[in-house]
Amino acid sequence: MKTVFVTVGTTKFDQLIESITSPENVQILKDRGYERLVLQVGKGSVLPTADSCPHISLEAYRFKSSIAEDIERSDLVISHAGAGSCLETLGAGKPLLVVVNDTLMDNHQLELARQLYVDSHLLYCTCRYVFLTVYVTMDLSVLRPFLPGQPKLFANFLDRALGLS
Repeated sequence: MKTVFVTVGTTKFDQLIESITSPENVQILKDRGYERLVLQVGKGSVLPTADSCPHISLEAYRFKSSIAEDIERSDLVISHAGAGSCLETLGAGKPLLVVVNDTLMDNHQLELARQLYVDSHLLYCTCRYVFLTVYVTMDLSVLRPFLPGQPKLFANFLDRALGLS
């Protein structure tokens, strides 16, 4: 069953949850072949019920100790722009659409999303702006795999710099 996983992390981002579960966006999901929608709603006040999105299987929860299994089982992840959620999704090799919460002041999330977009690792948008446009026209085939970091290189550099090796 083709699945979309939506995560807001530990924050509150009701606008994303309301947007993704709108009849228009649920229809877009259906049109793109998705049959299941899993929502991690965090601290938000919106917790959709299974019957709130007809024609698509819906599961919603607030928190789990780990969302790794939901990411792994998904065909597409739609996430807030938190670094942890982005890196975990990209590290799992899943296509990622980041929705930036543009209501936040001094929004560092936008900087992260823009850079990962420039590097062709994800697509991004905002709820208020081009969510439907990006969602309808997004081409996941243009995304490049996100290669894991190499912490050993930095550790070796640090050891040499400090005269430990």
